[in-house]
Amino acid sequence: MSDAPVLSVSGLAKGVPGGRHLFEGLDLAVQPGELVAVIGESGAGKSTLLNILAGLDEADAGEVRVAGTALGPMSEAARTRLRREAIGFVFQAFHILPYLTLGQNVALPLALLSPDAGAANRAGRERLEAVGLGGRANDYARDLSGGELQRVAIARALVHRPALLLADEPTGNLDPDTAARILALFAEAVHGQGAGAVMVTHSPATARVADRVLRLSDNGLVPAHGG
Repeated sequence: MSDAPVLSVSGLAKGVPGGRHLFEGLDLAVQPGELVAVIGESGAGKSTLLNILAGLDEADAGEVRVAGTALGPMSEAARTRLRREAIGFVFQAFHILPYLTLGQNVALPLALLSPDAGAANRAGRERLEAVGLGGRANDYARDLSGGELQRVAIARALVHRPALLLADEPTGNLDPDTAARILALFAEAVHGQGAGAVMVTHSPATARVADRVLRLSDNGLVPAHGG
């Protein structure tokens, strides 16, 4: 692994209306090729943390750096560009666009970065092939199961080879057998592509695929028992 972290977080704090602190003093560094799982109960602030790491939400204090770039001083337009270039996000609810084919969905991050639609579409099909859906590029979301949709979401998050992958409860809607296959695929992609990854989940079983497991508390991130 490189000595330079893909993600570097220091002194992060976030509160909610009413004065309650979700967390403070949160520090984290994620290296290329490392998958970190963050566990915690519902309401602990896991999704909020992920949104802050992606520049979709603002922290009350602290600093987040993605691929060496500090998010705090950036304009919203610059953050959007950084997300498109350097971050892949796997959402719990998939967010596969129903009016696009699966191939077009997966190619979308590249299509937003480059005018070469042909190259983007080829890359989308190749990434679908890598997640076992090579023959489904012309299908639509309505034709797929939950596990297949999650594979499409992972393919889309990886297609532009981002430095950082973020995943919010990536197996929350799946049965245990399908979840295990999706997690193995996700971990293989992270390690094979050399991306840094943060996956948040309430499930210790889901977290076991990670290289490191941390628990989110109001005092930041602490090693999970046995993690």
